[in-house]
Amino acid sequence: MTSMTSTKSPINLEHPTTIYKNLPIAELVEHALRDGDQLAANGALVARTGKYTGRTPKDKAVVREPSSEAHIWWENNAEMSPETFGKLLVKANEYVKGKTLYQIDTYGGADPEHRIKVRFLVERPYHALFIKQLLIRPTAEELATFEPEWTVVDLCHLTADPATDGTRSEASIALNFGEKTVLIMGTQYAGEMKKSVFTILNYLLPLKGILSMHCSANIGPDGDTALFFGLSGTGKTTLSADKERKLIGDDEHGWTSKGVFNFEGGCYAKCIKLSKEGEPEIWNAIRFGSVLENVIMDDRRIPDYDDASLTENTRCAYPVNYIENSIEPSVGGHPKNIAFLTCDASGVLPPISRLTPEQAMYHFLNGYTAKVAGTEAGVTEPQVTFSTCFGAPFLPLRPKVYAELLGKMISEHGSQVWLINTGWSGGPYGVGSRMKLAYTRAMINAAFSGKLDNVPFETDPIFGLSVPTSCPNVPSEILMPRNTWADPDAYDKKAQELFEMFENNYKKFA
Repeated sequence: MTSMTSTKSPINLEHPTTIYKNLPIAELVEHALRDGDQLAANGALVARTGKYTGRTPKDKAVVREPSSEAHIWWENNAEMSPETFGKLLVKANEYVKGKTLYQIDTYGGADPEHRIKVRFLVERPYHALFIKQLLIRPTAEELATFEPEWTVVDLCHLTADPATDGTRSEASIALNFGEKTVLIMGTQYAGEMKKSVFTILNYLLPLKGILSMHCSANIGPDGDTALFFGLSGTGKTTLSADKERKLIGDDEHGWTSKGVFNFEGGCYAKCIKLSKEGEPEIWNAIRFGSVLENVIMDDRRIPDYDDASLTENTRCAYPVNYIENSIEPSVGGHPKNIAFLTCDASGVLPPISRLTPEQAMYHFLNGYTAKVAGTEAGVTEPQVTFSTCFGAPFLPLRPKVYAELLGKMISEHGSQVWLINTGWSGGPYGVGSRMKLAYTRAMINAAFSGKLDNVPFETDPIFGLSVPTSCPNVPSEILMPRNTWADPDAYDKKAQELFEMFENNYKKFA
């Protein structure tokens, strides 16, 4: 299918030889196979992402331009000059001459009042399949008149030259809010595309008084909505895929005066150590139309989810309706419960604690967790991090904008916030062990179903957290982490160290 010109496109669409527009899933799979990708025995497409097997946040930049400059949290966002962005676009336009591109038109946002129209122009067919499954697909009627508001150009094989292009490395993810354009170069990791749309919505929605959130969401049998905040590796996708609750979405949501809505139409799950027994909903979602990234297969093309030889950050992308008990449209009411997920590599935080509204704001602004292996380039073992609002890499606005909106929504709708540690117990990383998924699920189910309402709570002396003394289907001795350490004095020392890190980090918000 030959191209058509468009005044809205940052890429001259007369340059590529061919543009394939909104191809169906099966045809995109065929193109990806011709491009060198493979099919697994379960039907999923298996792709490799080359050098970058995770996001490269240090190579992401926002163009400093008049329409957005005053709003941007520049301490958190690297800046790019309009001149540098312009040069990169010239380079991109030269590069696409004679190339084949794929166009995918999508919506970002399940709420028709607040969604944005995003057009993707990509060079790898697997990227086209990925984003078609990850975002919300317009109907055939909507596609007939689709005019994009934003364009994301993903030229993953085009590398930047820092010496002449003004970039930090060969990879570049540049967002221009004035021109409503994102230009991705030099990285084949498809997750950069979806996170670019998240960043756009994180800019637009709060300025309209709508809270944008790095969280998953689901709905219980009684219609109660729950949110799960957390960085990659803390359990958002796994814990929200629950056979007893309907899934709204696994990563990015908005909260309006009517309730919550998913930004996406798909899920992006970590696959490392995935098992049918532990995560049956995700296991069964990996089939034809899904995309596996950097997963190793045996000679029968059966995926080996325990093999991390390429990366710990093996991933699967699939549409949300591949989860059997998902809900469409992916919207829900005001959340009754909110879980802040943290992967505490020091092993000192309780596996579950109930937060006051003041504590909720404290932990939201701190956004403590450990980056786990593979989620970003260069991370090979857990690293302590404080990621404001549990999503600092994707926040273009200043933290108080998101925090004030969350505080307002919690107050208006009476949401109960819980801090859930999915990290280590019995000692720090290398000594203790990761909290069992079955225990975490049991604690969350008890909290959300009201089974902890009449249980006695005791206060952790160092963090001031309110911890239940018992929980159905969970050994009581693991609820207070000091009891799980062989050396209580070592626990006290480690806990005090983490508490002081909390306090020092929070000072910048006080």
